[in-house]
Order: sequence, then C-alpha cells, then structure tokens
Amino acid sequence: MTSGFGLVVRFTLRDAEAAEAFDALVTKTLEGIQAHEPGTLAYVVHTVAEEPNTRLFYELYADREAFDRHERQEHTRHFLAEREKYVTDVQVTFVQSQGSAGAWS
Repeated sequence: MTSGFGLVVRFTLRDAEAAEAFDALVTKTLEGIQAHEPGTLAYVVHTVAEEPNTRLFYELYADREAFDRHERQEHTRHFLAEREKYVTDVQVTFVQSQGSAGAWS
C-alpha cells in the first residue's frame, strides 16, 4: 500500500484507575469501528512497555475521506467526549504511507 491516511496518537492517562476505564471505552469503540467503518484499514491500540498509563494508537484509513467519516461516527464522537475524563495529555501525529510489507501491502 502506498496510499492511505494515517495517524499515531499517544494518550497519557491520569492513573491506573483511569487507564482501566479508558481501556473499557476503547473496547466499546473498537466494536463500532469494526461494525461500521469499511474505510478504516487498521485501528490498533497498544500499551507501552514500562509506561502503564500510556496508550498508543495506530490508525490507517483508505483516504482522508474515510478518516472524516470515522470522526463523524457516533461511537467515535462518544469516545472523543468521554476520553477527557481519563486523559492528561494527547499527542497526535498525522502520517502518510511511503510503502509497506506484510498484511497491508
């Protein structure tokens, strides 16, 4: 794949309790993404080694329009509103594919 629109998002969570609630929110959001977003090619959530209150998201969309559709979905709007209860910092980096190997090639 040499096209697509992506982003990497780093969330710093308040504490262990916030991380647990955030993870539950993410699980519910992932269900909506899987059921309603064919233009979302990958939406991968990671924990970060030795940073238990950090989550790293990798999101890949077919194009900018697919990302915009994702942002308008009810499950995404719910996630964006609710996450504020748990997060102390959010860093977003937009990325453009230069090429790949493996499942997304």
